[in-house]
Amino acid sequence: MRTRFMELSVGIFMMMGIVALILMALKVSGLSTADAGDKYTIKAYFENLGGLTERAKVSMSGVTIGRVTNVYLDAEDYVAVVEMEINKGMSTLTTDTSAAILTAGLLGEKYIGLTVGADDEYLEEGGVIEDTQSALVLEELIGQFLFSGAEE
Repeated sequence: MRTRFMELSVGIFMMMGIVALILMALKVSGLSTADAGDKYTIKAYFENLGGLTERAKVSMSGVTIGRVTNVYLDAEDYVAVVEMEINKGMSTLTTDTSAAILTAGLLGEKYIGLTVGADDEYLEEGGVIEDTQSALVLEELIGQFLFSGAEE
């Protein structure tokens, strides 16, 4: 009887551990099992994404306010288009909001950082952020440094 209780306890403990690992993997990957509420979609155009991918965070002042839902190339202008879902609670993004592709740490993940402007009008569903700053590509910076040193 005591052996059976011990085996059952170990089994329950293992199942709880597996469930905890699955939940942690979902949280780290950015996937979620629940809808976070109402959202609206906006777009931004960038010259260089520098490795930004779908499901990347959209943040303001370090707080996540949305996610990147789609990344594609505009066939007419040959620029990258980023579609973002923003939480409805952040419906006060002005039309002169600026977006920049930032990096979390030196070699970390890419995300979009938004900075609100001072305009009186707000971005609505399907709105476009005009003021964007592309990602800094480390390889380009190193190349510029090496070539400027070679000219001297």
